[in-house]
Amino acid sequence: MAHARSSMYLPPDINPAQAAIAYGCRALPKLNEELQSEDLLTRQKALMALCDLMHDPEHVYVAIDIGCLESLKALLKDDNAMVRLKTTEALYIMATHNGREGFLEHDVILALSYLLNDPQPACRKNLHLALKHMAQLPSGAQGIVKSGLIPSLVSKLQREEDEEIQGLLLDTLAACLMVDASEALSSGMVPFLKQKLLSANGDIRSKAARTLIAVSIPLEGKKQVWQHDVIPILVHLLKDKVEEVQANAAGVLMYAAVTTQGKYAALDTEAIHPLLNLLGSSLSSARLNATKALTMLGEAPEGRKFLQSHVPIFRTLEEPEAVRRAAQIAIKVIEWKP
Repeated sequence: MAHARSSMYLPPDINPAQAAIAYGCRALPKLNEELQSEDLLTRQKALMALCDLMHDPEHVYVAIDIGCLESLKALLKDDNAMVRLKTTEALYIMATHNGREGFLEHDVILALSYLLNDPQPACRKNLHLALKHMAQLPSGAQGIVKSGLIPSLVSKLQREEDEEIQGLLLDTLAACLMVDASEALSSGMVPFLKQKLLSANGDIRSKAARTLIAVSIPLEGKKQVWQHDVIPILVHLLKDKVEEVQANAAGVLMYAAVTTQGKYAALDTEAIHPLLNLLGSSLSSARLNATKALTMLGEAPEGRKFLQSHVPIFRTLEEPEAVRRAAQIAIKVIEWKP
């Protein structure tokens, strides 16, 4: 006859380091209290449970409403590395859902900036994931700019050794500089990005060039790209093995060649041939950027003369519509007679 026996082991799905919580939103008020506990283990357990709950957008709304963001802001300064790690994890998860507007209302961006130099790479990664997701919203990008954080992010880009974090930094800066690039330009952004264009990591090269596109929109950015001799590197990247790098390099040249200095710097480094090659790229962004860059070079008499024999290539550009329209403009510029 069988006898019931109690096991001395916990069931396999029980985590002794995680707080026991009620169902759904009813758990959050209790967890918020525990986040403020003086007991380290209680704070750690509450944070682990909170990270699980924040994957549900409904829970994010409730957490913000009951004041969890203020509790998390305080924990960013906690002496315990695990607490800081799980706090930044909870915040970046919230930023991927509905927490971004709450971040602005509760000044979370400035609080996160205290951890830019945290010794734990995982903590810094979570911080930059949160900022990246914030910057995806126009209001979030504006919030980062208004917080005065751009010079610190530019400086951090130079000093950060972790390439994954470098990529996140570049993602954030590319979005923020579309709002306002002035602080970045005055902080030496262009020389730093020039260094990143030479990275052995294709993803870093691509993101550095994409960030340079944003930098090159204002006139001061166009001037600095020329002054810091970035254009020869961009022309070299038009032949990069990574197509995204090619497309973004053409995008920077598209803006840099608006000025006379930029136009002739591109012509002097023989940018026309690799740009023409990009008209056959499988990436529509590469075809579009190359077409617009060639249009800028076609405004110079030397560029116009060279491109006249290549007009048939522009006539073949049909898809997508933006590329077709850009090609029509290019043809008008190239065929213009003084």
